[in-house]
Amino acid sequence: MVCYGGGEYRRPVVSGNWKLNPMTSGEAKETLKLLAANQRALEESGKDIPEVILFPPYPFIPLASELLEGTTVAIGGQDCSLHDKGAFTGEVSVSQLASLGCNHLLVGHSERRTLFDETDVEVNKKVHLGLNAGLRVMICIGETEDEFNVNLADAVNEIQVKKALAGVTAAQMEDITIAYEPVWAIGTGKVCDAPTAQEVHSAVRRVLDELYPNTGVAGRTRILYGGSVTPESIDVIMREPDVDGVLVGGASLMADKFSRIIDFSSPLLVRSPPRVLVAKEVVSCRDTLDESPIWDPRDGFFPPKHLL
Repeated sequence: MVCYGGGEYRRPVVSGNWKLNPMTSGEAKETLKLLAANQRALEESGKDIPEVILFPPYPFIPLASELLEGTTVAIGGQDCSLHDKGAFTGEVSVSQLASLGCNHLLVGHSERRTLFDETDVEVNKKVHLGLNAGLRVMICIGETEDEFNVNLADAVNEIQVKKALAGVTAAQMEDITIAYEPVWAIGTGKVCDAPTAQEVHSAVRRVLDELYPNTGVAGRTRILYGGSVTPESIDVIMREPDVDGVLVGGASLMADKFSRIIDFSSPLLVRSPPRVLVAKEVVSCRDTLDESPIWDPRDGFFPPKHLL
């Protein structure tokens, strides 16, 4: 499976960020079992499918590795410590993540930046820690609502990209993916439509061309959309030539919804239509950030009352 844009072919990526969900290992196990079954069915169907990455909470990484074994789903850490070892209670290092079988690292997520005051300098340090540990790094960027409203999106994203990639060589960019999060469209009821996402992604690619001229980096680097992605929106967003995949929030906690997103349909691909998946189970986990719905009445069921 390939996406085309700017003269380069890029394999799409569908990634899921579970954040601080679900609440128990039992709930995680049920979701992972369903996801593994769905993924095996997709892989055995002979279809072209995207690269799939899952970012579970730290305690569930071994469980995810165990239950997704035999599939092509890769596992990543949601963040990492600025330190590799020592007296730093509560921290998790890139070396520890790698030793658990992680081969991906998420850095610079909007929640890390806003809730934990993570700076661009810290994001850059984590990028280098991840690369030096042999991990592939996904860098999140994105503007706030105030910045979007005064037309500062391109300027903000340019600054974040340049600072995050400081000291990263063209060769190292082979292990870098960028995820654009329109912070103003997450949990606000506002929508970042596909053409707007395309404009931002195209602008980011121009920044990469400026940083790495005459190297092909701008055309090869995959840029993902990290807004509120749902099964209903995935096909539309993936039609844009500079959108190479998605970073999914709440919808990745529902195995059938996430699998439908993985099985997206693109006019750039010659393939059979996506399967119609109907959710049969609900993860007992609230969508505290009001992102993509974890359940949907249109799926034909309702969550238990104690979960609402």
